[in-house]
Amino acid sequence: MRLMPKIHDIYVGKTVLATVLLTWAVLGGLDVMLALVSEFGDIGKGKYGLVEAFAYIGLSVPRRVYYLFPYAAVIGSLMALGQLAATSELTALRAVGLSRRRLGIAVAGALAILTALMVLSGESLSPWTQQRADALKSAAKSGNAVVAQYTGLWAREGETILNAQGGQERERNGDRWLELHDVTLYQFADDGRLKSMSFVRRAEHRPGGWLLRDVTRTYFDNRSVRREQIAQERWDSQLDSAALSAGTERPRYLSAMDLRTAIKYRQRNGLDASEFEEHYWGRWFYSINVLALCLAAVPFAFGTLRSGGMGKRLFIGIVFALGFWLLQTQFVKLATVYKFDYRIAYLLPTLIMLGVSAFLFKKRSG
Repeated sequence: MRLMPKIHDIYVGKTVLATVLLTWAVLGGLDVMLALVSEFGDIGKGKYGLVEAFAYIGLSVPRRVYYLFPYAAVIGSLMALGQLAATSELTALRAVGLSRRRLGIAVAGALAILTALMVLSGESLSPWTQQRADALKSAAKSGNAVVAQYTGLWAREGETILNAQGGQERERNGDRWLELHDVTLYQFADDGRLKSMSFVRRAEHRPGGWLLRDVTRTYFDNRSVRREQIAQERWDSQLDSAALSAGTERPRYLSAMDLRTAIKYRQRNGLDASEFEEHYWGRWFYSINVLALCLAAVPFAFGTLRSGGMGKRLFIGIVFALGFWLLQTQFVKLATVYKFDYRIAYLLPTLIMLGVSAFLFKKRSG
């Protein structure tokens, strides 16, 4: 089979893309409107007003459309194929040699473009804008210029426990770094005894590591206590800004790279990393789920969707998308409870769905 697109492949792809984009716009618009209504309850808290609410929702749009895309893709694909079947255009395409397998490739090829853009957005634009949205809302509600997402932050690195009372991300001359204020470092000995306590006026996470400024360190010896003042020193620690952000931000809003960093940090310190692993592998299976959902929808175009109006196609698309989402959600929850690999939890629903689709495909071919 030749994979180079022909005119009928382009026609099917354009029809599917147009319907998916329209469906996506409708779902995204509804989600934004509902989110804006929910923000009205926070208006008036601190300096959080209507302008800030609109800015927060606007910055969160890339994250919202990222999570809505799989559902828009399957619903839009079913509606597009159903429309082609209802107008007998699929029958005409079959008459000129378009096989069902070729139809599936045409649908997958068209959606692969949007899927690739969403994967790129999910690793760059979406996390960045969501972090800015959360920072804007937290700062406005607290009435403080310091980003609230770092207030009261606790983190652990080996035998050292860190507590920061405030902080913010800074940028100068193209360089960005995390700056924490009023940091306390608790250093414990192997037997659990408090070895030292350091109060740091400002801690900066630079590309070369941590830089501590204005340090007051107290040592607790067996029979004495001594104190020293240090203007500036380097802190050799594997704790990085991504791990700190992961401690305060919701894992589902982090990029795969930041999730991986957070997983390593938690595993290194004996902390539970299951929530971060769940979302990390969810990112890897994002594109697979989208394409598998749409391929599984192809058999319906040759039977169920041939008759019936737009309402029927919309209903089947919603049931199909929600059914897959519920199935996968249950498998992921089982993986969390019974501690088996999340890759299995994400893969099994996809295989089940494709298996059912293949059965219907063969049945309707007979």
